[in-house]
Amino acid sequence: MKIKKEAKGGVILTVREELEEKEKRELSEKATLSVNSKGRAFPEEPCTLRTCFMRDRDRIIHCKAFRRLKHKTQVFLSPEGDHYRTRLTHTLEVAQIGRTVARALSLNEDLTEAAALGHDLGHTPFGHAGERALAEMSGHFLHNEQSLRVVDKLEKDGRGLNLTFEVRDGILKHTGKDAETPEGRIVYYADHIAYMNHDIDDAVRAGVLKVSDIPENVRRVLGNTHSERINALVSDAVKYGRETGNIGFSPEVGAAADELHAFLFNAVYKNPVAKSEEIKGVDILKFLYTYYVKDLDRLPPDFRAQLDLFGAETVVCDYISGMTDRYAVKVFESITVPKSWSR
Repeated sequence: MKIKKEAKGGVILTVREELEEKEKRELSEKATLSVNSKGRAFPEEPCTLRTCFMRDRDRIIHCKAFRRLKHKTQVFLSPEGDHYRTRLTHTLEVAQIGRTVARALSLNEDLTEAAALGHDLGHTPFGHAGERALAEMSGHFLHNEQSLRVVDKLEKDGRGLNLTFEVRDGILKHTGKDAETPEGRIVYYADHIAYMNHDIDDAVRAGVLKVSDIPENVRRVLGNTHSERINALVSDAVKYGRETGNIGFSPEVGAAADELHAFLFNAVYKNPVAKSEEIKGVDILKFLYTYYVKDLDRLPPDFRAQLDLFGAETVVCDYISGMTDRYAVKVFESITVPKSWSR
């Protein structure tokens, strides 16, 4: 049933059309309007309640790959504790930061949120170590490209989610600054703001870092606490955007963010304590890749059905990258650990 409302002049508008008119009235001239979307690969009848970007956001939230993020490593592999970030909680933090910046700049919040929620759908188990392992074994693997592949080819039994061009572009290009929309570019900065700050928080909780270890200049510019740093970065992105019309940071804050990232790379991402179990995860994924490439009949039936279309290396990467950490361990153990004899 269509839900409509009579507008001025007797024109009947659906809720979606009302929202689209609201975007025209309230968003910046730089914003990506829903009505101006380049559309979907396969045209669909518009929803009467939601704009196209709202619809994409909902499709991502309800897909299986999104649910699996809760059991995928962010930085700390299988941490003992309930408060460490997972790939899912990271994604939610990126979406929240992205929405805040988009709203403050009068850009399309729904587009920003959809791209943020989908940006890590293709991430491997065991974090970036898993990504590097599959890249080494297959010759080429990038999680942002795999995220796009998930929404285009793998979800819904191979039919994909049929997302709009703008959301797909934001997902693919979240690792750089060259997204075609300002909302897509926001996701790049929101991702950095989120992971740098929550990685500090997790590293302090794990005892591998003290706040006082952070370079003095970074603390001077961005602050000493989790909330101070996020507020400084988000506020600067908003101020810079309003003053220049561009997405990014001011020179001083941008330099501090770069210094913080370089510090974290050595102090956390390469820290032997934080990475103590990482090599095991890498070895598991390399073993599984070799195991399945050597005998493709061992793949699940739905993946075997894709071999003629995409080739062995791609399909094996599809299967392994879609695993959660615990499922990868379970599959590895089922192959390598002898089973008890029972009658």
